[in-house]
Amino acid sequence: MTAEGARLQAAVGGDVVVAGIALVADCAGALYWPEEGLLVVADLHLEKGSSFATRGVLLPPYDTAATLAKLGALVARYAPRFVVALGDSFHDSDGPQRVSDDDRAMIGSLQRGRDWIWIAGNHDPEPIRDLGGVSAAMFGIGPLVFRHAPEREDANGEIAGHLHPVARVNGRGRTVSRRCFATDGKRMVMPAFGAYTGGLNIRDSAFADVFGTLKFTAHMLGEGRLYAIAARRCLCD
Repeated sequence: MTAEGARLQAAVGGDVVVAGIALVADCAGALYWPEEGLLVVADLHLEKGSSFATRGVLLPPYDTAATLAKLGALVARYAPRFVVALGDSFHDSDGPQRVSDDDRAMIGSLQRGRDWIWIAGNHDPEPIRDLGGVSAAMFGIGPLVFRHAPEREDANGEIAGHLHPVARVNGRGRTVSRRCFATDGKRMVMPAFGAYTGGLNIRDSAFADVFGTLKFTAHMLGEGRLYAIAARRCLCD
């Protein structure tokens, strides 16, 4: 890791190694690869509020702006050369058409001067049009491969989203649930980044399908640091 990468790691999160690559796991729920200038976020679920509104479920319509503002802070912090959004960037396939002019302008400003890759997800499987960037089914660089949903078979170097991992632990007399990065050092499932996204307990069988064992670690998001907890020590729902 570069000196700059180490400084950022100390300031905003923790160092997590996947397939031999040292990555900065940011407490905002993003991943940064200093040597490649690569910033990764998963499951933005933009326009979830407006999607619910079309079904008569009214939520405050500010999720897209809030998520983009948080992403903007990360882009300002790291000044990445690449941004990879790991699928389910929009809550449904019509989401890109519902983006407001202000939010559309924000997306354009975040993309300016860098490569932007929209990975297809199960909520937004079609290419994202008229919002800049390029769409892809997956993206690989060096020993790492970035996709939306984790593969069931052993996939060394895989960075995925989709499962929205959350860890639940006892601490100081109370139970705490936090979004987390889940990794066994070979592969990783990233936390959901979107403002209106929920989570799935890492003790759910879906994570056993990914890792094949409880020998993985939950790096729980905290204020300014990560808390590494062995999965076997985390609580079930």
